[in-house]
Amino acid sequence: MENICLKNQRIWFNKTILNDADSLLFSPDEWQRRGLVVGSAEGRGTTWFVQLPLMHAALRHYRRGGLFRKITKDYYWFTGWKKTRSYQEFQLLERLRSHNVNVPKPVAAQAIRYGLLYRADLLSEKIPNARDLFSILQNRKLSETRYRSIGTEIRKMHDVGIHHADLNIHNILIDDSDQVWIIDFDKCVAKAGDSWKTNNLSRLLRSFRKEREKRHIHWHEDSWDALQRGYKG
Repeated sequence: MENICLKNQRIWFNKTILNDADSLLFSPDEWQRRGLVVGSAEGRGTTWFVQLPLMHAALRHYRRGGLFRKITKDYYWFTGWKKTRSYQEFQLLERLRSHNVNVPKPVAAQAIRYGLLYRADLLSEKIPNARDLFSILQNRKLSETRYRSIGTEIRKMHDVGIHHADLNIHNILIDDSDQVWIIDFDKCVAKAGDSWKTNNLSRLLRSFRKEREKRHIHWHEDSWDALQRGYKG
Protein backbone atom coordinates (compact mmCIF):
# COMPACT_ATOMS: atom_id res chain seq x y z
CA MET A 1 0.00 0.00 0.00
CA GLU A 2 1.38 3.39 -1.08
CA ASN A 3 0.10 6.59 0.48
CA ILE A 4 -0.06 10.30 -0.27
CA CYS A 5 -0.24 12.66 2.70
CA LEU A 6 -1.71 16.12 2.23
CA LYS A 7 -2.75 18.64 4.87
CA ASN A 8 -6.35 17.46 5.31
CA GLN A 9 -6.34 14.42 3.05
CA ARG A 10 -4.88 10.95 2.75
CA ILE A 11 -4.87 8.75 -0.35
CA TRP A 12 -3.82 5.11 -0.27
CA PHE A 13 -3.32 3.14 -3.48
CA ASN A 14 -2.19 -0.18 -4.90
CA LYS A 15 1.10 0.35 -6.72
CA THR A 16 0.65 -2.82 -8.78
CA ILE A 17 -2.48 -1.31 -10.39
CA LEU A 18 -1.84 2.46 -10.36
CA ASN A 19 1.41 4.35 -10.90
CA ASP A 20 0.08 7.35 -8.99
CA ALA A 21 -3.13 8.67 -7.44
CA ASP A 22 -4.96 11.93 -6.87
CA SER A 23 -8.43 13.21 -5.92
CA LEU A 24 -9.71 12.91 -9.48
CA LEU A 25 -9.74 9.13 -9.07
CA PHE A 26 -12.74 9.55 -6.76
CA SER A 27 -14.72 11.99 -8.90
CA PRO A 28 -17.59 10.43 -10.91
CA ASP A 29 -17.78 13.65 -12.96
CA GLU A 30 -14.15 13.25 -13.99
CA TRP A 31 -14.66 9.64 -15.04
CA GLN A 32 -17.71 10.69 -17.06
CA ARG A 33 -15.75 13.54 -18.67
CA ARG A 34 -13.16 11.01 -19.81
CA GLY A 35 -15.85 8.68 -21.13
CA LEU A 36 -14.65 5.87 -18.85
CA VAL A 37 -17.85 5.13 -16.91
CA VAL A 38 -19.02 1.67 -17.95
CA GLY A 39 -22.04 1.31 -15.67
CA SER A 40 -23.53 2.03 -12.27
CA ALA A 41 -25.59 0.43 -9.51
CA GLU A 42 -27.94 1.98 -6.99
CA GLY A 43 -27.83 1.13 -3.31
CA ARG A 44 -27.36 3.45 -0.34
CA GLY A 45 -25.77 5.70 -2.98
CA THR A 46 -24.58 5.23 -6.55
CA THR A 47 -21.66 2.89 -7.20
CA TRP A 48 -19.90 3.85 -10.43
CA PHE A 49 -18.14 1.23 -12.55
CA VAL A 50 -15.15 2.70 -14.35
CA GLN A 51 -12.53 1.51 -16.82
CA LEU A 52 -8.96 1.37 -15.53
CA PRO A 53 -6.05 0.32 -17.78
CA LEU A 54 -5.93 -3.15 -16.18
CA MET A 55 -9.51 -3.78 -15.04
CA HIS A 56 -12.98 -2.46 -14.38
CA ALA A 57 -13.30 -0.94 -10.93
CA ALA A 58 -16.13 0.07 -8.60
CA LEU A 59 -16.10 3.58 -7.12
CA ARG A 60 -18.08 3.96 -3.91
CA HIS A 61 -18.60 7.02 -1.72
CA TYR A 62 -19.21 6.13 1.92
CA ARG A 63 -22.70 7.07 3.05
CA ARG A 64 -24.43 6.63 6.36
CA GLY A 65 -27.44 4.41 6.95
CA GLY A 66 -30.03 4.26 9.71
CA LEU A 67 -30.95 7.21 11.90
CA PHE A 68 -27.65 9.05 11.38
CA ARG A 69 -28.46 9.37 7.69
CA LYS A 70 -31.11 11.97 8.56
CA ILE A 71 -28.49 14.06 10.34
CA THR A 72 -25.50 13.71 8.04
CA LYS A 73 -25.44 11.64 4.85
CA ASP A 74 -21.73 11.15 4.39
CA TYR A 75 -19.73 12.63 7.28
CA TYR A 76 -18.10 10.54 10.02
CA TRP A 77 -16.29 11.40 13.25
CA PHE A 78 -12.55 11.68 12.68
CA THR A 79 -10.50 9.74 15.24
CA GLY A 80 -7.36 9.12 13.16
CA TRP A 81 -6.46 8.38 9.56
CA LYS A 82 -6.06 4.66 10.15
CA LYS A 83 -9.50 4.51 11.73
CA THR A 84 -11.28 5.92 8.67
CA ARG A 85 -13.63 3.50 6.93
CA SER A 86 -11.80 3.76 3.63
CA TYR A 87 -8.39 2.92 5.10
CA GLN A 88 -9.76 0.04 7.16
CA GLU A 89 -11.62 -1.53 4.25
CA PHE A 90 -8.58 -1.16 1.95
CA GLN A 91 -6.34 -2.82 4.52
CA LEU A 92 -8.85 -5.56 5.27
CA LEU A 93 -9.15 -6.47 1.57
CA GLU A 94 -5.38 -6.68 1.35
CA ARG A 95 -5.28 -8.96 4.38
CA LEU A 96 -7.96 -11.30 3.00
CA ARG A 97 -6.30 -11.52 -0.40
CA SER A 98 -2.98 -12.38 1.24
CA HIS A 99 -4.78 -15.42 2.71
CA ASN A 100 -6.25 -16.40 -0.69
CA VAL A 101 -9.83 -15.40 0.12
CA ASN A 102 -11.71 -14.39 -3.03
CA VAL A 103 -12.40 -10.69 -2.48
CA PRO A 104 -11.94 -7.67 -4.79
CA LYS A 105 -8.50 -6.13 -5.16
CA PRO A 106 -8.31 -2.77 -3.38
CA VAL A 107 -7.27 -0.12 -5.91
CA ALA A 108 -7.33 3.21 -4.05
CA ALA A 109 -8.96 4.88 -1.06
CA GLN A 110 -9.17 8.42 0.23
CA ALA A 111 -10.29 10.28 3.34
CA ILE A 112 -10.71 14.04 3.57
CA ARG A 113 -10.84 15.71 6.96
CA TYR A 114 -13.17 18.58 7.80
CA GLY A 115 -12.28 19.54 11.35
CA LEU A 116 -13.81 16.87 13.60
CA LEU A 117 -15.38 15.04 10.64
CA TYR A 118 -14.28 13.29 7.46
CA ARG A 119 -15.65 11.94 4.19
CA ALA A 120 -14.31 8.90 2.36
CA ASP A 121 -14.24 6.97 -0.92
CA LEU A 122 -13.03 3.58 -2.10
CA LEU A 123 -12.06 2.30 -5.55
CA SER A 124 -11.92 -1.50 -5.78
CA GLU A 125 -11.92 -4.20 -8.41
CA LYS A 126 -15.22 -5.03 -10.09
CA ILE A 127 -15.29 -8.82 -10.30
CA PRO A 128 -15.65 -9.62 -14.01
CA ASN A 129 -18.59 -11.66 -15.29
CA ALA A 130 -20.06 -12.15 -11.82
CA ARG A 131 -23.59 -11.95 -10.44
CA ASP A 132 -24.78 -11.89 -6.85
CA LEU A 133 -26.63 -14.85 -5.33
CA PHE A 134 -29.89 -12.94 -5.21
CA SER A 135 -29.86 -12.28 -8.97
CA ILE A 136 -28.94 -15.88 -9.75
CA LEU A 137 -31.57 -17.38 -7.45
CA GLN A 138 -34.28 -15.25 -8.93
CA ASN A 139 -33.88 -17.26 -12.13
CA ARG A 140 -32.67 -20.72 -11.17
CA LYS A 141 -31.54 -23.12 -8.48
CA LEU A 142 -27.93 -23.67 -7.53
CA SER A 143 -26.33 -27.09 -7.26
CA GLU A 144 -25.16 -28.62 -4.00
CA THR A 145 -21.59 -28.22 -5.27
CA ARG A 146 -22.05 -24.45 -5.57
CA TYR A 147 -23.48 -24.19 -2.06
CA ARG A 148 -20.55 -26.17 -0.73
CA SER A 149 -18.20 -23.72 -2.49
CA ILE A 150 -19.98 -20.80 -0.84
CA GLY A 151 -19.55 -22.42 2.56
CA THR A 152 -15.87 -23.07 1.87
CA GLU A 153 -15.21 -19.43 0.94
CA ILE A 154 -16.96 -18.13 4.07
CA ARG A 155 -14.91 -20.54 6.18
CA LYS A 156 -11.71 -19.16 4.59
CA MET A 157 -12.80 -15.65 5.55
CA HIS A 158 -13.63 -16.74 9.10
CA ASP A 159 -10.31 -18.55 9.44
CA VAL A 160 -8.59 -15.21 8.86
CA GLY A 161 -10.69 -13.90 11.76
CA ILE A 162 -12.86 -11.52 9.73
CA HIS A 163 -16.44 -10.91 10.78
CA HIS A 164 -18.52 -9.71 7.83
CA ALA A 165 -20.90 -7.05 9.15
CA ASP A 166 -23.40 -7.52 6.31
CA LEU A 167 -23.14 -11.13 5.18
CA ASN A 168 -26.13 -11.59 2.89
CA ILE A 169 -26.95 -12.99 -0.53
CA HIS A 170 -26.38 -9.63 -2.21
CA ASN A 171 -22.73 -9.61 -1.07
CA ILE A 172 -21.80 -13.05 -2.35
CA LEU A 173 -21.03 -13.36 -6.06
CA ILE A 174 -20.44 -16.24 -8.45
CA ASP A 175 -18.53 -15.61 -11.67
CA ASP A 176 -18.73 -17.44 -15.00
CA SER A 177 -15.97 -19.83 -13.85
CA ASP A 178 -18.12 -20.79 -10.83
CA GLN A 179 -15.76 -19.09 -8.41
CA VAL A 180 -17.33 -17.63 -5.29
CA TRP A 181 -16.49 -14.06 -4.24
CA ILE A 182 -17.36 -12.04 -1.13
CA ILE A 183 -17.73 -8.25 -1.38
CA ASP A 184 -18.59 -5.11 0.64
CA PHE A 185 -16.35 -5.08 3.70
CA ASP A 186 -17.40 -1.71 5.08
CA LYS A 187 -17.59 -1.87 8.90
CA CYS A 188 -16.17 -5.41 8.92
CA VAL A 189 -13.68 -6.17 11.68
CA ALA A 190 -11.16 -8.73 12.82
CA LYS A 191 -12.28 -10.82 15.79
CA ALA A 192 -10.59 -13.39 17.97
CA GLY A 193 -12.04 -16.75 18.98
CA ASP A 194 -14.90 -18.65 17.36
CA SER A 195 -18.09 -17.68 19.22
CA TRP A 196 -19.06 -14.97 16.70
CA LYS A 197 -18.87 -17.25 13.65
CA THR A 198 -22.18 -19.02 14.22
CA ASN A 199 -24.01 -15.69 14.49
CA ASN A 200 -22.36 -14.49 11.29
CA LEU A 201 -23.62 -17.58 9.45
CA SER A 202 -27.06 -17.10 10.97
CA ARG A 203 -27.18 -13.63 9.41
CA LEU A 204 -26.71 -15.20 6.00
CA LEU A 205 -29.40 -17.80 6.69
CA ARG A 206 -31.84 -15.02 7.58
CA SER A 207 -31.02 -13.34 4.30
CA PHE A 208 -31.91 -16.49 2.32
CA ARG A 209 -35.18 -16.88 4.20
CA LYS A 210 -36.09 -13.21 3.92
CA GLU A 211 -35.61 -13.09 0.15
CA ARG A 212 -37.45 -16.37 -0.33
CA GLU A 213 -40.47 -14.94 1.48
CA LYS A 214 -40.35 -11.56 -0.24
CA ARG A 215 -39.34 -12.48 -3.78
CA HIS A 216 -39.71 -16.27 -4.02
CA ILE A 217 -36.12 -17.05 -4.93
CA HIS A 218 -35.20 -20.63 -5.89
CA TRP A 219 -33.85 -21.67 -2.51
CA HIS A 220 -34.70 -24.49 -0.11
CA GLU A 221 -33.60 -25.25 3.44
CA ASP A 222 -31.71 -28.33 2.19
CA SER A 223 -29.37 -25.95 0.37
CA TRP A 224 -28.31 -24.53 3.72
CA ASP A 225 -27.21 -27.99 4.81
CA ALA A 226 -25.00 -28.21 1.71
CA LEU A 227 -23.48 -24.78 2.47
CA GLN A 228 -22.72 -25.88 6.03
CA ARG A 229 -21.03 -29.03 4.78
CA GLY A 230 -18.75 -26.87 2.68
CA TYR A 231 -18.10 -24.61 5.66
CA LYS A 232 -17.18 -27.52 7.90
CA GLY A 233 -14.92 -28.94 5.20
